[in-house]
Amino acid sequence: MNDTKHLDPRRSSPSTSEPDDGWWQSLMSEEFKYAPASKTRPGPARRPGRRPAPAKERTAPGMDWVDWTRVLEIQEAEAVCYAEVVGFNRGGLLVRTQEFQGFVPRSHLAAAVNGQKITEHLLEGYLGREIELKVIECDPERGRIVLSERAAQTAPGSRQTLLQTLQINQELEGVVTNVTPFGLFIDLGGVEGLVHISELSWGRVGHPREVANPGDKVKVVVLHLEMDRGRVSLSIKRGQPNPWETAIQRYPVGAEVEAQITEVVHFGAFARLEQGLEGLIHISQMGLHERLAPRLVLEPGIKVKVSVLQVEPERQRLSLLLLSQPWKEKDNQGPNWLDTPGEHG
Repeated sequence: MNDTKHLDPRRSSPSTSEPDDGWWQSLMSEEFKYAPASKTRPGPARRPGRRPAPAKERTAPGMDWVDWTRVLEIQEAEAVCYAEVVGFNRGGLLVRTQEFQGFVPRSHLAAAVNGQKITEHLLEGYLGREIELKVIECDPERGRIVLSERAAQTAPGSRQTLLQTLQINQELEGVVTNVTPFGLFIDLGGVEGLVHISELSWGRVGHPREVANPGDKVKVVVLHLEMDRGRVSLSIKRGQPNPWETAIQRYPVGAEVEAQITEVVHFGAFARLEQGLEGLIHISQMGLHERLAPRLVLEPGIKVKVSVLQVEPERQRLSLLLLSQPWKEKDNQGPNWLDTPGEHG
């Protein structure tokens, strides 16, 4: 029986870090293209009489001039503020006021709502302009202020009202606003939620674009709510039947079935039995010479016959044995070197 220790090293386990931190870090690490110095305002200064932020909130390097108390007030009131666009990168706009600076993701631009393609030329056109925005996230400890031009077009209080109506396990329909390597951002009608890549499908997903693209309508289930930060975690797979719940009954050990190769790796290949249900054919279960690389004889998309070796529904793992030899079926006579010892692959 196949050794179940041979696992795909890219299969991620639940992480304690927040899934959108990578998104923020990648955006802010990119080089911004700034407006000419003559267009930008002079160095930020706190308005006279404005109460300074508490010292414990002024912890983010380079953001100690920000009036965090004022930003939190703006967010809580869902008030529209005006900020000048001083820079941009492929992820969105860098904006600044006298009291703070923040980031507007490209999916939160008004043009994105209207279906307009967000190009570098369009982003550059924002430079020097003052635009209406709403604060949708304020995190003093991380020095993060996220704003939305799209949210500024909604009625005051509508975002908070929608947040208060959301419930765990509630099923909703939303529109994909952005696709990132770690998941999909979904507009629920004034509130944006995140479907982490681990919640896209019961099967393996290489990249979220395999599931949906910006503008697509998708059905989601609410997993988690953070009312104080306005964050909503969503799932697509929870709204679909879980094929692993009946996998043992439908694919008992010894069953011979047809599967499709989805990915070939150095230690074997993954094969899909049905949507959301994939198993591993370890290299030791392929009938190949021990020094032959699986990539030399298998490729994604081809159909093969396999036998079920082991089913672990609780761990969502299937071990398979390769029965067919597709590399020989192509020309009815496989290459002679496949059966000869020596250095291969």
